[in-house]
Amino acid sequence: MRLALFTDTFVPQMNGVALTLGRLTDYLHRRGIDHLVFIPKCTDDVAYPDPVRPINSIPFFLYPECRIALPNVIALHTELDRFRPDLLHLATPFNIGLCGLHYSRKHQIPHVASYHTHFDRYLEYYRMKQAVPLYWAYMKWFHQSCDATFAPSLDTIDSLHLHGLSRLLLWSRGVDCDLYTPDKKSNDVRERYGITAPILLLYVGRIAPEKDIDTLIAIMRTLPDSLKARVHWLIVGDGPLLPDLREQAPDNVTFAGYKRGEELAQLYASADLFIFPSSTETFGNVALEAMASGLPVIAANSGGVREMVVSGRTGVLCTPRHPDSFIREICALADDPERLASFIIEARSFALGRSWDAIFEKLLWNYEQIIDSRQLGKKPGFYSA
Repeated sequence: MRLALFTDTFVPQMNGVALTLGRLTDYLHRRGIDHLVFIPKCTDDVAYPDPVRPINSIPFFLYPECRIALPNVIALHTELDRFRPDLLHLATPFNIGLCGLHYSRKHQIPHVASYHTHFDRYLEYYRMKQAVPLYWAYMKWFHQSCDATFAPSLDTIDSLHLHGLSRLLLWSRGVDCDLYTPDKKSNDVRERYGITAPILLLYVGRIAPEKDIDTLIAIMRTLPDSLKARVHWLIVGDGPLLPDLREQAPDNVTFAGYKRGEELAQLYASADLFIFPSSTETFGNVALEAMASGLPVIAANSGGVREMVVSGRTGVLCTPRHPDSFIREICALADDPERLASFIIEARSFALGRSWDAIFEKLLWNYEQIIDSRQLGKKPGFYSA
């Protein structure tokens, strides 16, 4: 199999999509599967490995750290002609994905898409709700010719189906349980950040409107005084709302910036509760990383997160955008060490069943089924292992 992947985000960028696709290409390399990866060039000082083909790009106006590719279509098609892909995977519906779509349709090559982000909900957060119908009309057009569209959760599949998309397949997410493990717990974290409070509450993610940061701020500011004195917040991440969050956060909050790898794993394992108010997640990789670390999750009852967080077993689900719901559960767990200990065991147990290799093996199986069906002249259908 020869695979060409098109994406708007890739490592070393720090987000769930980039890290997932980075792991996919690592897996393809280990399996000896030839592949190319077309991405927007971030900066001139980044050295990209050989399968990666960076394309000139400009910053996206809503997110300067995100890039919009400006591909040279002729050069890109020439590269693909030399490579002779068996299948194209379009991980973005925008500029660079359009180039892949055009090439695959022109040459009658099997092509799949993957849906990663609820951009329609982002438009609402950025006061562009009037553009939502246009967005979904475009999405239906983009995906209608694809042999399949992969989505990271059943919740996301249901949402896409309601908007008229078909040939939907589950491509879930895994977690590295050797990296993210309770064994990484360390008192060094509290010493490093000067934390003396007995309860450490952790948030990991972008500091942006679509992550419901306003809910997080409200939770921080309105915790009961009796509990506020016993907790300390550690905020891991960056984004456009970071200055606002710094300004509005109470004194018991520490900002750690972006973290990854061993350092991030240590933070997960050393915290007591993971607070995740985002209601726009198609999956929620950070919640699964927290669970693998034996960290109970208190999250919004929305999107893909609710397929991982079994309320009352691996954590607690709260009413989205209702700070009081989160505060009630934080208070209850802070005073119930036996229940907290049970959550730690159940969360880790759940994560242990989410191997990346098993998930990528199923993805490759679906790739092969799609390629074989095209060769046999069958109508593209719904493929599932």
